[in-house]
Amino acid sequence: MAALKKGRNASATSKPWRSLALILIAIVALTGGMFASGHTTPRLGIDLAGGTSITLAAVPEAGQESAINKTNMDTAVSIMERRVNGLGVSEAEVQTQGDRNIIVNIPKGTNSKQAREQVGTTAKLYFRPVIATELAGGGAAPQPSATGEPSADPSGDKAGDKATDGASQEATDGSSASADPSASATTQGRAVTDALKADASPSPSDKASPSPSATGAADDSDAKLQAEYAKLDCTKESVRATAGDGAKATESTVACGQNSQGQWQKYILGPAAVDGTDVDEADAVLNTTSGAGWTVTMKFTGEGSKKFADITGQLAQKQSPQNQFAIVLDGEVVSDPYVRQALTGGNAEISGNFNQQSAQELANMLSYGALPLTFREDSVTTVTAALGGEQLQAGLIAGAIGLALVILYLLFYYRGLSFIAIASLMVSAALTYVIMALLGPTIGFALNLPAVCGAIVAIGITADSFIVYFERVRDEIREGRSLRPSVERAWPRARRTILVSDFVSFLAAAVLFVVTVGKVQGFAFTLGLTTVLDVVVVFLFTKPLLTLMARRKFFASGHKWSGLDPKALGAKPPLRRTRRPSAPAQTKEA
Repeated sequence: MAALKKGRNASATSKPWRSLALILIAIVALTGGMFASGHTTPRLGIDLAGGTSITLAAVPEAGQESAINKTNMDTAVSIMERRVNGLGVSEAEVQTQGDRNIIVNIPKGTNSKQAREQVGTTAKLYFRPVIATELAGGGAAPQPSATGEPSADPSGDKAGDKATDGASQEATDGSSASADPSASATTQGRAVTDALKADASPSPSDKASPSPSATGAADDSDAKLQAEYAKLDCTKESVRATAGDGAKATESTVACGQNSQGQWQKYILGPAAVDGTDVDEADAVLNTTSGAGWTVTMKFTGEGSKKFADITGQLAQKQSPQNQFAIVLDGEVVSDPYVRQALTGGNAEISGNFNQQSAQELANMLSYGALPLTFREDSVTTVTAALGGEQLQAGLIAGAIGLALVILYLLFYYRGLSFIAIASLMVSAALTYVIMALLGPTIGFALNLPAVCGAIVAIGITADSFIVYFERVRDEIREGRSLRPSVERAWPRARRTILVSDFVSFLAAAVLFVVTVGKVQGFAFTLGLTTVLDVVVVFLFTKPLLTLMARRKFFASGHKWSGLDPKALGAKPPLRRTRRPSAPAQTKEA
């Protein structure tokens, strides 16, 4: 039994180089990834690097002043924050100011133009059937091919997109033929008129037929819409900004959108068939099984599933472009996929010429597009980092003083052991820095002042773990054991204490991250990250390094400057076993 125990201890202590090699490989790999990505410094938050501050004012619809209330404003803040802030660690701040204003602070280094577009795009999201479309400068709009496959231009995500049932990835024959670009204006106008009448006509289940006056009013409305469509010039930004203004969800309207070639198209769209609130969630997914590339998956609510199945069933029976539906956000068509069959089951997928960025943008719009209010951009100002820079400098000085005091304490109290503690702190700092630099482009992490505070607090947590282990080792030496057995016997108890302590710290950080918003989340995220790294460093660096040092004469002999001198620690006499005689005592004569 003693031999078995001795063998197990030998195997546990004979290969500390493996752990050290593992953490060294991890540091080299992470550092290489940092330089390869081109992001060698962590992203800074708006308080450290400056940025852009946007003020948005809520604008109620006519006669709905009561819509501006605390509930709707809080909902709008939540949606905007998810749009620009992702996991909540990119340090973009969204908060209310007064009764009807929202302030959005976007840090420098973020794509401020894209963020402004996502924040400022505040109108409700609608799915509208396409009645007619053409290039803004004249000519037929790009059409899906007869086989139903999207065009091959990788730069866009609008024209040629297709909507397919999320449960099936099979390619089926297209249900529509391409429009003839040589059709005359008269023929095209007649087709638009017929489409408008068909779209406005009652369903066969309706018992009452429309009155002559209602029919005349509809004809006047159609003529007005066609005239508006004819003079719509989507190449002008001022025209695009007002296209379809005042149109209700139950009315047909005109709109503008950009196709995959970067050309502006104009549309006549039917009444909204599905509201943005009917979309439960949407995600950008890389579909490698069918070779579709980046796609956008949608999941609808119960009511939304029925609406979407109804509209796609109607569109699938029509020819192009009436077999397309437009996803309209803030009066602009952001995508116009076509359908081949009714999409039931509450799930759908939009595939086409997406890249990762365009797919993610569309998914964000679908997920967070339905705001309860419309907002107007009142002002945009640039925020300087002068004040934050001064605070950062003061914080770094405070952190340096604290770190210097910790090192002095370690040198005075632990002497030679302080070398292991300082080396462990350096490894922890290197891992923290590299990971923060990589998290900037990966998840949008931005280092702000509270996050710096979290990193400074982590110094104490990491030093505490070393102290727990060192004191366990010194306790074993006080019991009269030599260094190498003391290192191994102290580890199980120290490991348990370290894990419990770090679990409590990580739990506190996780709860703080979940229940708070804004800058406090940066503090919680940094605290949680450094707590996890503390466990990694103690297990893969501190313990193996101490095992190696215990084999060196300077430490093993208990040198007075090693921090492990038995006399200085007040060690008891060495533990000895009493030997039992192997046989009964024999007489001198024998």
